[in-house]
Amino acid sequence: MADGNVKVEIVSPERLVLSETVQSVTIPGQEGNFTVLGEHAPVMSVLRPGFVMVEGGSENLVFVRGGFAEVSNGTVTILAEDARPAKQFNRQEIEEALARAQEEMAAANGSDETEAAQLVVDSLRNLMTEVEHMGSAIVTGL
Repeated sequence: MADGNVKVEIVSPERLVLSETVQSVTIPGQEGNFTVLGEHAPVMSVLRPGFVMVEGGSENLVFVRGGFAEVSNGTVTILAEDARPAKQFNRQEIEEALARAQEEMAAANGSDETEAAQLVVDSLRNLMTEVEHMGSAIVTGL
């Protein structure tokens, strides 16, 4: 986009969570967070559980879990398995998912299953650490 802004669309299977033009978007990619501005190069990334931070939009913080992000032509499209405004974030739900993932890791057969389960456990643990550091910002939406 010529004005330096970026259009962002965050979609879950149930609904369109956010669709607007903003100043920047910080995305929790599998390889780490990255920020997108208006003239960002095209890129695709797998999402890890975390919070999309939006600068200059009606929602400042959106929880996402699973899915992928595509950046192209001044637009960020996030297709998430689960996406909701941070004020709807449910910590207990994530704690339960972590417990299930740990059980699956303990029951895994073979190195491939164990490695896949470990990635899920690690991403959920990282999310819980992020939640601890963000504290009240999650409830207030920054």
